Amino acid sequence: MIEGKKIFITGGAGFIGTKIAERLYEKNEIVLYDNLWRNSMKDSFITDSPNVKLVQGDVVNFGFLKSVIDDFKPNVIIHLAAIAGVDTVIKYPVKTMQINIVGTYNVLEAVKELQLHRFLNFSTSEVFGSYAYKVGDDAQSSLSTVGEARWTYSVSKLASEHLCYAYYKEYKIPVVIIRPFNVYGPGQVGEGAIHKFVCRALRNETLEIHGDGDQIRSWCYIDDFVDGVLLSLEKEQAVGQAFNIGNPRGTVTVRMLARLIKEISGSRSDIVHVPKTYVDVELRIPSIEKAKNLLGFEPKIDLEEGLKKTIDWYREKMLG
Repeated sequence: MIEGKKIFITGGAGFIGTKIAERLYEKNEIVLYDNLWRNSMKDSFITDSPNVKLVQGDVVNFGFLKSVIDDFKPNVIIHLAAIAGVDTVIKYPVKTMQINIVGTYNVLEAVKELQLHRFLNFSTSEVFGSYAYKVGDDAQSSLSTVGEARWTYSVSKLASEHLCYAYYKEYKIPVVIIRPFNVYGPGQVGEGAIHKFVCRALRNETLEIHGDGDQIRSWCYIDDFVDGVLLSLEKEQAVGQAFNIGNPRGTVTVRMLARLIKEISGSRSDIVHVPKTYVDVELRIPSIEKAKNLLGFEPKIDLEEGLKKTIDWYREKMLG
């Protein structure tokens, strides 16, 4: 149980940051540091809590970032701030690398003199490349092809992992690397497939599948994912480790996912296939054995149950 901590969350107003804060705010002080590019916090029930403060700022602005950290003096850092989403990454490859690499460096520099309980750095499952079948946490990463904007995200995230480990070795910062595998759930914003499909299905709009829809993903419900994050904060043996956090049981093709969402939501949407204009990850299934063994992590929510919870939330939000 994490109690009595001062927790600084970069990207804290995003989907995952908001959900982590909702689980920790009652017994901890939390500063959410975010440029509000995407804002899930606006829908949260903790916006008026005296334990939660939202500071609008950017991780590439070292001076302001350092001043906020020096004033708050946190002992837990949860570093989520990043450019994400395929469309956004392809449109802004320079900003992607700047925020994911320079931003991570700035946060590490800003806290290296503090006595930290934990520094959580959020990486990505994309460090494993286009084909990742039951990849373990220590599996070989993939640098992929130079020139494909899609891979600027995974390469910049891999660089941030190396940065964090360097600071762990040299400055003894208690780093833990978290690699999310396709997290979804109520409150999600951005470009995720489930978010897009659910919103369009509830409006009976066409569900567009890029390519044949045979891309394979393992989907992890947000509550299960946050369980894994909290365990990495609590367990001392997590320090210096990287963990895949996902749910291998939630594995389907994108085509099957669209059909499932249409069925559960009772939608009249048509499902159509459109040309795929970007390089894609074809197969992404994690091995979570390390997280099970070291953290005691075990996802509980099956895909159908998670989709129903998600659809019900969006239905109430969108349709009242």
